[in-house]
Amino acid sequence: MKLVQSIARPGGNITGLSNFGRDVAGKRLQLLREIVPGLSHVALLINSDQQTTPVFIEVMGAAADQLGLVLQTFDARSLQEIEPAFDAMTRAGMQAVTPVQGGLFYQARTFIPKLAIARRLPMLAYSRETFEYGALVSYAADQVEMCRRSAVYADKILKGAKPGDLPVEQPTKFEFLINLKTAKALGLDVPVHLQQIADEVIE
Repeated sequence: MKLVQSIARPGGNITGLSNFGRDVAGKRLQLLREIVPGLSHVALLINSDQQTTPVFIEVMGAAADQLGLVLQTFDARSLQEIEPAFDAMTRAGMQAVTPVQGGLFYQARTFIPKLAIARRLPMLAYSRETFEYGALVSYAADQVEMCRRSAVYADKILKGAKPGDLPVEQPTKFEFLINLKTAKALGLDVPVHLQQIADEVIE
């Protein structure tokens, strides 16, 4: 997004915390591939009106290429366009779905997983908050921990630190969540080793 000059030295009058990156995207898709047998085509639900969307498409696309997956975008710019986008995924033969991070899909977090289950599409969520309504799996930075860290940054700035001198902090605590109820509904067997390393398994 070019908001900072670099992660290490943001410059200007801005700093903060980042909750997404190429490594995170790759890990998410890798976990999904381990759970869904023969996975080759993944739908990326996007909102083309959202300014950060091109970044997510680029990063997720690169991660998919490295894993030998085909990533296809499906656009929904309003709540009313989300269900038609899922119907388009079904017609296109998609085998799983993941939404990009952003306000619209967070707003729709209670019903997007239900649309996915109804169309037998395993859903990869991007946070605990978007996982808990029925997504199959989530791998993401711990948002609560990031809120705590933002208070540390605010404290430093209030005490005189210049924002541009404070490195943009990358997440260090991640949550890996699995919903076995959803897996059962989709006819999927989640490998035991993944259940053992998950931070939380819903049974």
